Amino acid sequence: MAPYASDDSTTGGEAEEQRSGRRKAARYVVPVTVMGVAAATIGLVPALADSGDPDLPKITAQQLIEKIAKSDVQQLSGTVKISTDLGLPDLGGLESSLMSGAAGRGEGGSSADPTAKLTELASGTHTLRVAADGPDKQKLSLLENAAEYSLVHNGKDVWGYDSKSNEVYHGTASQSPGHEKEQPPATPKDFADEALKAVDDTTSVTVDGTAQVAGRDAYKLVIKPKQSGSTVGAVSVAVDAETGMPLKFTLTPASGGAAVVDAGFTQVSFAKPAASTFDFTPPKGAKVTEEKDAGKGSDKDFGKGFEKGFEKGGPREHAPKAGEDLGKGRDGMKTIGEGWNSIATFDTGGEGMPSGEAGGDLGGFVDSLGDKVTGKFGSGTVFSTRLVNALITDDGKVYVGMVTKDALVKAADAGK
Repeated sequence: MAPYASDDSTTGGEAEEQRSGRRKAARYVVPVTVMGVAAATIGLVPALADSGDPDLPKITAQQLIEKIAKSDVQQLSGTVKISTDLGLPDLGGLESSLMSGAAGRGEGGSSADPTAKLTELASGTHTLRVAADGPDKQKLSLLENAAEYSLVHNGKDVWGYDSKSNEVYHGTASQSPGHEKEQPPATPKDFADEALKAVDDTTSVTVDGTAQVAGRDAYKLVIKPKQSGSTVGAVSVAVDAETGMPLKFTLTPASGGAAVVDAGFTQVSFAKPAASTFDFTPPKGAKVTEEKDAGKGSDKDFGKGFEKGFEKGGPREHAPKAGEDLGKGRDGMKTIGEGWNSIATFDTGGEGMPSGEAGGDLGGFVDSLGDKVTGKFGSGTVFSTRLVNALITDDGKVYVGMVTKDALVKAADAGK
């Protein structure tokens, strides 16, 4: 871990590669879907509701981050509440239809496919039950109205079960190195790991007192961008004082208002869960889809990622270097800027988004979602949320980041 400037303001090491998993954009990208998935992969979260500030020994920001890194919680069970408020434009129900449609059917045509089902976490408020017993046994249940979706990893098997449709998805956990996790963050630790990847020379990290979360004493770690131009205001992480396990988080936008994403334990225990917790047998009459029959399903990658939160001493990933080619044969994606002001850019090879009269009804619809902008680069459309903004130029170039609209326009101008 890189040295820190002081006890109250800390920086991490030089940025390294982001994880893989970006998909090549089509000529006509659905901006809401792109930004929804992007935001889901940004792990951060909730306003810390203190039920009394415990009196704990003083700790520095460096010591608290090291405490998180050394945390070796292998066994736990509890309930997690996640709320996401990206401030997507009003699509008259289209947004919810897109998300429910994506969640309803995966690549293999099964509503139990985990890679599709967990996209629901990208919007709204959800309650999860989680349990873990080491790297080979985990269970996550998404509680719904009169239904439940469960994902179970037990040894080599990964099971997804949707009680509403009575469908089962079965795959195997990959043991080969190099696989990156595909699923969106689900637990406070997932969110914390993502937040800490952004800690570099452009970041201020401080300890801001204590809190009680799910009945446990915790320290509050606050992460803020030093630069202007980012849409991120601050990230707060409640860290269990005893185990170093992240218990709760908040991501507040620079524009103010409610948190963009909230995720935290409402109940947690570090006792060993019963072995039966991880048992699964397909219910009678359930439709079972096997990985081998699901085409290009990614449950192998999912199984690998599901255990990552319970591996000790794994390498920490960081944000990409400015100007670095992230494509490496994938999409030719590059980054502009550093730290919280990083912007990912790539060329779709198309003609941008349809707009105005030339685009017909679709062009008018696109114009209603975004803001037309012009600059040295020409013209384009900016699609905005409270966190992630995207500029798609009329000649097919895309600029995406947790930055303001003006920062995207400036980046596009610099590319000319």
